[in-house]
Amino acid sequence: MSRTHPYVPNASPQTKQKMLDSIGVETVEQLFSSIPQKLRLERPLNIPEGFTSEAKLVRHMSGLLGNNKPTTRALSFLGAGAYPHYVPAVCDEVNQRAEFLTAYAGEAYEDHGKWQALFEYTSLMAELLEMDVVNVPTYDGYQATATALRMAGRITQRSKIVCSTAVVSAKLRRIESFLQGALEIVWVEPRKETGLIHTDDVIELLDDTTAAVYLETPNVAGIVEANGENIAQAAHSAGALLVCGLDPLSLGFTESPASWGADILCGDIQSLGLGLHYGGAHGGFIATHDDERFIYEFPSRLFGLAPTRKDGEIGFVDVAYERTSLAMRDQGVEWVGTAAALWGITAGVYLALMGPHGMRELGDTIASRTRYAIDRLAAIPGITVHHVNSPHWREFMITYDNHTAAEVNAKMLDDDIYGGAEAGDLLTSERSVGADGHSLEASSIVCVTELHSTDDIDELVVAFERIMA
Repeated sequence: MSRTHPYVPNASPQTKQKMLDSIGVETVEQLFSSIPQKLRLERPLNIPEGFTSEAKLVRHMSGLLGNNKPTTRALSFLGAGAYPHYVPAVCDEVNQRAEFLTAYAGEAYEDHGKWQALFEYTSLMAELLEMDVVNVPTYDGYQATATALRMAGRITQRSKIVCSTAVVSAKLRRIESFLQGALEIVWVEPRKETGLIHTDDVIELLDDTTAAVYLETPNVAGIVEANGENIAQAAHSAGALLVCGLDPLSLGFTESPASWGADILCGDIQSLGLGLHYGGAHGGFIATHDDERFIYEFPSRLFGLAPTRKDGEIGFVDVAYERTSLAMRDQGVEWVGTAAALWGITAGVYLALMGPHGMRELGDTIASRTRYAIDRLAAIPGITVHHVNSPHWREFMITYDNHTAAEVNAKMLDDDIYGGAEAGDLLTSERSVGADGHSLEASSIVCVTELHSTDDIDELVVAFERIMA
């Protein structure tokens, strides 16, 4: 209490004492007396002394940030959940408007067009996904996936999930953590020869306790699942649901899983004009058909249209607000807190700008560039491209004969290139898409988007040829 910190409010000793007096406590130590001694830190935090001026702080932070090598100056083939897609200027322009600039969905008394903007976003997403109901975004796609599976458990009143392992391991850990104590998980692995989840392998795991099958397409290695319709039919025959994870941008190239029977769709909207931001801006979506059994299991907020007290007037309102924890508190089906509403509005701007034709053109462009990269890299001695005969979109897995992925990426940086994401960091050897018996430490997942020209891919090939020689 001896020093006033310039950036901490109410930090002066006099102010602190007034606060203690107001609540009838003599000292800060008395205030924290309920905390066991063994949990207290008896020494100062091991951090540098604070800055006493804004100028010094800015200079320090500029120096730290100067160590970064952003993708605007280096060629990046990293993906794995944070993708280098182009962000149109209008997305940032609308995103920064004062009436939108918060993560919260807001309330009626403070709404200045935000509810309409979110309604427009959910409407555009519903059209793209071929679903009827889409939520205000959750924190991220990982959260949306875990919540979608919990929804499936509540809807079916069953206890087991059959989950594809062709998913980034960090997401699998989130699923395991969120479902622990509520739903059992059994894993289904892709076939090594195709990288695909096969229907027969799913059927073997289905029984009358199965709440849902979770399938992701394109999967962690960029492979577009080809057996989705048959898997959906098998799940439904067993009384289970099909929950499908996807990147909405991929629907410019592939059919929506809703068209072949998926009951719940989920994923992340990072690719829809949100940008990278040192690791990605993220927001999770969940989508279903217009079925009350599903709608009342959404924990997150939904926006729709309703007539107002004025004849002929329509307003933008919460749908079934009473089901959320905001209304029911501890009786809600799941807890709902800060949303990613601002990113939903941003994604809505992106979708409105692109339109159906733009999405289709973009999806086809990414698919063709991905195939071009696969063909070029497959011709390099010392590199194996996996599952070349399976359909890919945006990503694919490669393995090096005599190098680890870390070694290759370190050498790539000499050419100002970020190589593919290291598979050993993304996948678990026990539960993954696999690398046909190769070591994951020697494997990478390469990402190609519309920002990569054929010349960029050729530059990557030249760098690989130099390293593999």
